[in-house]
Amino acid sequence: MLMMPTPDAQTTRISTAILNLLLPHHRTTGQTPAPATAFPHQLRHISAFVRDGAPVVFTLPGFPCKSPNPTKVLGRLPDQGERLSLTFLDTLCTEIQRHHPPGARMIICSDGHIFGDLIGVPDDHIDAYSDELRTEIGRLGLERLSVFDLRDVLGDLPHPVKRTQVHNRYAPALDDLRAEIHANDHTLALYRGITRFLVEDTHQWPGSRSALQRTCRQNAYGVIQRSRAWGDLIAEHHPNAVRLSIHPQPVGAAKFGIRLLNAPDAWTTPWHSAALRRADGTWTLMPREKAERHGSLVHVDGKPSHFQQA
Repeated sequence: MLMMPTPDAQTTRISTAILNLLLPHHRTTGQTPAPATAFPHQLRHISAFVRDGAPVVFTLPGFPCKSPNPTKVLGRLPDQGERLSLTFLDTLCTEIQRHHPPGARMIICSDGHIFGDLIGVPDDHIDAYSDELRTEIGRLGLERLSVFDLRDVLGDLPHPVKRTQVHNRYAPALDDLRAEIHANDHTLALYRGITRFLVEDTHQWPGSRSALQRTCRQNAYGVIQRSRAWGDLIAEHHPNAVRLSIHPQPVGAAKFGIRLLNAPDAWTTPWHSAALRRADGTWTLMPREKAERHGSLVHVDGKPSHFQQA
């Protein structure tokens, strides 16, 4: 007599299969691949959607705006790096549907307005970037993706007022964050990574290098505070979602770090770099000034898109 799997066993099997689709793209500083069983937070959230026969919902904070440093990026708007990343995320949702017919949805939680003042990017540039993300998603037919930003939460309030409201309600106290950075290696690595990005993103600094580093170290605290605040706001609006992150995450963490595109540095993202198509057809990300040395600039619809290696 053929034994049918129990509902719980069926849920576990499907949830594990879904997580196994994410594992090859895990963005982590660890060197050894880990099995699905090492990610209990993600399995628990995925299992709840599977058990309910509902689409699995992922939230991904990121896609804030382009770096303000023109030596790193092609311009202010999404380009081929973002298009490839969005297509990858939509394809991931499609692959999930093979194991779980209701499929999956990915909510891109565009976080540029949260810390735009700290990274030197005007709010109108951030609006234009987020609006173009939505346009690209529609143009590419990526029906499983959507964009969520501060305008969806606080409407047309002035951006500084929105930042203040979110910070006051959700951000951790500065003293608590300082203590955590001193005590927790992962938070220390995050702080150092963000400080490095802030230094690299600053273009034509008028003062000394040491003054720039002091300013960026101070601003890094604010970026982490507001990122934590944004994460708590997202959790409030999407309480059951599987939380993804564009930052490297340890195995077993509540957030699952996901790599969007191949890059030599685990911290590289499409909004801090330019896309290069290698001669063999594969893609990678690197700073614009480096990509220029490896290929020629390609325009799409009249706008700079990526570099093509000969």
